[in-house]
Amino acid sequence: MRPSFVVWILALAVVMALAAPAKAVDRNFAGSAQIDYLFVPTAKGANADAGTYGTFDGFTLEATLKLAVDITDHLSANVKLCYGCHGFEADMVYFDLRAADELNFRIGRFSPSFGAFNVRHDPANQKLSDKPLPYDMGRMLRWSDWNDGIIPSPFPDNGVEVDGTHWFGQGAALDYAAYAVAGFRATQAAPVDINFPQSRFFNGAYYVDNNAFPAGGARLALTLKPTSISDVSFGLSGMAGTYDNQNQLVYVIGGADFAVRVKRTNFRVEYLVRRTEFSTADPAEFKYAIAPNEGNFFMKHGAYAELEQPLLRDLDFVARVDGLLRIGNVPVYATTLSSQSGVLRETLGLAYTVERNLRLKASVEGYEWTDKGASGHMDDLAIHLGVVGTF
Repeated sequence: MRPSFVVWILALAVVMALAAPAKAVDRNFAGSAQIDYLFVPTAKGANADAGTYGTFDGFTLEATLKLAVDITDHLSANVKLCYGCHGFEADMVYFDLRAADELNFRIGRFSPSFGAFNVRHDPANQKLSDKPLPYDMGRMLRWSDWNDGIIPSPFPDNGVEVDGTHWFGQGAALDYAAYAVAGFRATQAAPVDINFPQSRFFNGAYYVDNNAFPAGGARLALTLKPTSISDVSFGLSGMAGTYDNQNQLVYVIGGADFAVRVKRTNFRVEYLVRRTEFSTADPAEFKYAIAPNEGNFFMKHGAYAELEQPLLRDLDFVARVDGLLRIGNVPVYATTLSSQSGVLRETLGLAYTVERNLRLKASVEGYEWTDKGASGHMDDLAIHLGVVGTF
């Protein structure tokens, strides 16, 4: 029997065991599915899956199944399976041991507490079909050259986390989290960047690290509730670790986020930055000569601002501006990148609720690049049409 089959059989066994009847145990079973069609008329032959675009166009499906179990007043478990461009994935398999609101221990496989967007990364929790560029995981144009955004979402990993919330009366809450996880990885002999697919599996079989040192991180967020219909939040996040086999190449990720909600109107701003060291063992892998001092890393910045505004009871308007900036040496295969490359994207979208738990999505994205693509132009247009349902 193949090892990958064993992983899924064990995951299914856990779900079935947790779902078995038992006294004094509360369960919540939920799921979602989104079918989305991406059309890029500016790509050569309208085919954005080929050449330097390297994105997933046409029809794509994202689906999740989640079981949450409150075993006792202090112990709970979560199991979540998802399906997307990466195939089937164990997004969550963890236990929470809660000593108090201010002290909770999370053990297993989960997405570490980083940034604000990751809390709502499921398609059912978004009004747009696509994720912000800093959290992209395969849907942005020119994805093959940019190697996703700053940090893919979701980014499930194995490890432990300590988190909690302290309320100051009814008007303010302080959330914190600190964790140690396996971290991102790249198993090539001389890696030039993090390999996100390898961060989800190793040798196609097990969720194991490629080195012995975990990555660490923390998040701190403050939420204020000035009125019963509004809240304001501020957050800071950080993560650092090594991603190569020899524990020599370091990545450091930082982020800050701000959000305001008034009734159903939401405004969000988030900024992320990643500093990534790369191997210089083979200078021929790069477009430019290796600088003698601090020439072994690149910086990638990303940000987005997003507004959700209800137009009618069942119709929401969404506007988003997001972008990426990459500074540093470039692998020779990244033909549309230079030593300082950027992209700005403007998105306008509508989300219409057909029935309870069933929503239609439509959006138009305009890309502005600092470097010419294979077709010789510096602008692109992308159109999304999607349907998302929850239960």
